[in-house]
Amino acid sequence: MSIGEVLALLQGEFPEITISKIRFLEGEGLIEPQRSPSGYRKFTHTDVERLRFILTAQRDQYLPLRVIKDQLADTPGPRAVGAEQPQVRLTREELLAAAEIDEETLAELESYGLIPAGARRYDADALDVARSVGGLARFGLHARHLRSVKAAAEREAGLLEQAVAPLLRRRAPGALDHAEESAREISVLLLRLHAALLNERVRGVLGR
Repeated sequence: MSIGEVLALLQGEFPEITISKIRFLEGEGLIEPQRSPSGYRKFTHTDVERLRFILTAQRDQYLPLRVIKDQLADTPGPRAVGAEQPQVRLTREELLAAAEIDEETLAELESYGLIPAGARRYDADALDVARSVGGLARFGLHARHLRSVKAAAEREAGLLEQAVAPLLRRRAPGALDHAEESAREISVLLLRLHAALLNERVRGVLGR
C-alpha cells in the first residue's frame, strides 16, 4: 500500500493521523516501510498493524515512543502487548461497579474535582482515580484529604505546558508530533521524579 492508502485505512479509527505523523514515526525508527525503485514508500499489512499498535498505545495508554519501541522490540508481534485492550467508556453504574465504590464516594470525588462532575461516560483515568481513592479509603484517606494531590498534579501539568509551549508555536512539519512526544516523555519523567521523592519521604516516616 502507498502512504495515502494507509492514511485512508487508519483515519476512521485514528482521526488525527496524518502523513506527517506516519513519516515522523518512520523517522523515529518505529516503522520501516519498504521503498519502490523510484523511492516511494510501500507498506505491508504488517506495517499497518504495527502502526495501529503504536497509535493505540499512544491514545489509550499515553505511552511515549521510547516505551512503545521497547515493547515492540520485546514482543513477537505488535498486538502482543496491550493492543486488544478496548478504550474505556463507562457509564456511571459501570464505574461504580468496576471501582467498587458507592454513589456517595463518587459524588465526593466529583465535588472535589477529582473526577469531572456530570460526565455521561467515564474514561480509564476516571476509573484509576476511583479505584485509587477506594483503596485509600481503607486507610482513612478520602477525597477531601486528597486536594493537595490534585493541586500537585495541576502544578506538574503547568510545568509540562511551559516546556512544550515553544514546540507548539513552531510551524515546521512534524512540530506537533514532536510536541506530543515531548509531552509524553516529560510526563513519564515527572511521574518517576514524584515516585522517587515520595519513596524518600516514606523512608523518613518509617525511620529508615
